[in-house]
Amino acid sequence: MKRTILTTITLLALCGCTPNSKTPEAIRQDAADATATASRGAAVAAQDAKAAVQGIQDGLHAVKPLNINTASEADLETLPGVDPVTAGKIISHRPYASPLEMLDRHVISRTGYDRIANKVVAQ
Repeated sequence: MKRTILTTITLLALCGCTPNSKTPEAIRQDAADATATASRGAAVAAQDAKAAVQGIQDGLHAVKPLNINTASEADLETLPGVDPVTAGKIISHRPYASPLEMLDRHVISRTGYDRIANKVVAQ
């Protein structure tokens, strides 16, 4: 019985004293892996945030059509296919009685109009 207890205590002491520490190289590698994982997670989070902002902007514009007679150049540029030059043309040909007048006055093409037709009004 004494021998069993003594053997058990000796084994526990040896197991408890066995070093289980990592080498400096292993620690460096673990840190590098953790950093890479965090960087990938941050990149995904940034993309998700940009997508969320774009969705909010799209939603706000979808709820309320843009008045082409009063919209700023920056507001017009939020419309699909409207660049700064096109926005300037829209502004310079104001006022409009109807969004279709942008076609009649050759301000935008039919394709361009079709992209924004349900997003604009003339008031």
